[in-house]
Amino acid sequence: MDSSCSHLDAASFLHIWRLFDACDRGYIEGKHLDDFLGHVKKKLGKTDKQMEEKLQRLKAASTDGNLQIQELATIILPEVENFLLLFRRETPLDNSVEFMRIWRHYDADSSGFISAVELKSFLQDLFQLHNKHITPDKLEQYTDTMMKMFGKNKDGRLDLNDLARILSLKENFLLKFEMDACSQKDRKRDFEKIFAHYDVSKTGALEGPEVDGFVKDMMELVKPNLSGADLDKFKRALLSHCDVNGDGKIQKNELALCLGLKLTP
Repeated sequence: MDSSCSHLDAASFLHIWRLFDACDRGYIEGKHLDDFLGHVKKKLGKTDKQMEEKLQRLKAASTDGNLQIQELATIILPEVENFLLLFRRETPLDNSVEFMRIWRHYDADSSGFISAVELKSFLQDLFQLHNKHITPDKLEQYTDTMMKMFGKNKDGRLDLNDLARILSLKENFLLKFEMDACSQKDRKRDFEKIFAHYDVSKTGALEGPEVDGFVKDMMELVKPNLSGADLDKFKRALLSHCDVNGDGKIQKNELALCLGLKLTP
């Protein structure tokens, strides 16, 4: 894109975008493009004819009249800013086990929060993974941007829910099931699906982030804004109740017994 508008960053773009896509649908209607451009011009402090022409051509080529966030971001933002904004949509997490693996890795001091230093480490690894080179100053800037964009408590730390928003963690897997299923047959069927989902390693036992992921989803059914400290407390309680042989894992039959099921051999 033209370098004259390269100083519009991801945070500014996202702020403008949310004025038109408050429900986070990922697109705006073409009829709102002129108003959207008006906000962009105001932020830039000038008009960029080349950018406007590209956006108008994009609008004319749209088959459904809608403009996708990735299409507009590609035209308006520099490459790295574009990546920072869009990696969430392109690579959403669909499993709480992987989410908890990331959480445990970057919450290096086990404080129950991701600090600015830990967030910077996460972003640095993310950029390297996708072969994006950035300077230390830019990394500091992006860390500050992400903290401001997603740290809802504005305390310089991210909690579980903040990181889940950054990583676009999909809907709680357990919401797919009727927790009050009446028949034993239905409960066993649901249990098999649930255990298979969290047993990512396919060992027949939940351990480490697999236990974390299950606990997170289970507790968020009744406590939506789960903190890191809450998760650790509930995990200890679950292990104390279910880990009969004391190996730090939850075997399939152990979890079944905890849930009042008896599996047939």
